[in-house]
Amino acid sequence: MNKPLKQHLIDPEICIRCYTCEMTCPVQAIEHDDNNVVVNAELCNFCMDCIPVCPTGSIDEWRVVQDPYSLEDQYSWDELPPQAELDGGEAETGLEALDDAMAALLAEAHKGAGGKSKAPVSASKPTINLYNLGKPVQAVVQGNYRLTTNGSGSDVRHIILDFQGHPMPVLEGQSIGIIPPGTDAEGARHLPRLYSVSSPRDGERSGYNNVSLTVKREEHGVCSNYICDLKTGDTVDVTGPFGATFLLPDDPDARILMICTGTGSAPMRAFTMRRQRKVGTVHGGMTMFFGARAPDSLPYFGPLQKVPPSLLQQHLVFSRQEGQDKEYVQHRMLKEKEAVADLLQDDNCHVYICGLRDMEEGVENAFTDIAAGVGQNWQELRDQMREDGRYHVETY
Repeated sequence: MNKPLKQHLIDPEICIRCYTCEMTCPVQAIEHDDNNVVVNAELCNFCMDCIPVCPTGSIDEWRVVQDPYSLEDQYSWDELPPQAELDGGEAETGLEALDDAMAALLAEAHKGAGGKSKAPVSASKPTINLYNLGKPVQAVVQGNYRLTTNGSGSDVRHIILDFQGHPMPVLEGQSIGIIPPGTDAEGARHLPRLYSVSSPRDGERSGYNNVSLTVKREEHGVCSNYICDLKTGDTVDVTGPFGATFLLPDDPDARILMICTGTGSAPMRAFTMRRQRKVGTVHGGMTMFFGARAPDSLPYFGPLQKVPPSLLQQHLVFSRQEGQDKEYVQHRMLKEKEAVADLLQDDNCHVYICGLRDMEEGVENAFTDIAAGVGQNWQELRDQMREDGRYHVETY
């Protein structure tokens, strides 16, 4: 074949194995084994349906090839191969190889997506996929604590898992997978469900090999109900860690802007605890906009009251508080636009957004208005921050 081919690939280092792309693909071109999620070049029709649903941007990878990488090739990868040089200089790399129609489709698909993220330059090197579907690790439940009141209408749990001497080198911002017992409607074992860790790298209890999760019970959630019903002493099968970009910078002067809703607070709690334990060496401030229906449905509301303002500037925002108008995180951001603008103009500011995908549009609009108020184009600023490893979105 004389003309090089465009091939759609998935970055195995950034992929968090949430399998959302596989479930979204209309032509079943995406599949997985115990180790990786891959794209079948013979089936992929470049419809782009998988692009906006990916929370990490790992799905947005392209190579120009003379012969497509096989499924066997992709299953063996720990990291994505570089663009190969092709004879005659015919190939351009990455998106430059896409024709105008394909580029337009990709641009449209990126609306509402987190985009391809990069880890902060100073972040620690993460361990990826140490345990997988074929070889999970077993953890023991040390605790299961309800974080919300019975009358809040929301059952959110703080789960502590002990890995019993098995290594689990998880960093703040990474996720682990929980495999619920039983099988699905087709008789296949359930796939893992991904949960962000809510504890820092040295453990829920400093120096102990345990990890905490923040899990909301969903009415028909196979895994969330399983987790929320766990008892102390129960064992669970775990995969991971996953995620190589939504990481905390190790630079003590980095300023952190966190925007979250509900259980999207899990990585923010891990970030805050990491910095709490490094008091005396951390100088950059942390600011958090945290949205919930009411105080009794906001995870960690009580413990947050004990975090000193010198470490964390908190904006707790409630949409269903009796006697008050509805307020969402984007509304509070606009009220605090001078402080947000100051952060956005600082080259050492890192932005983290985590929660339901529905929050993205409002937050984007708020950033657009705030940036315009200081004479900047938000889209250009956001893309530069992402390229610098300072802008991170994980929404579901």
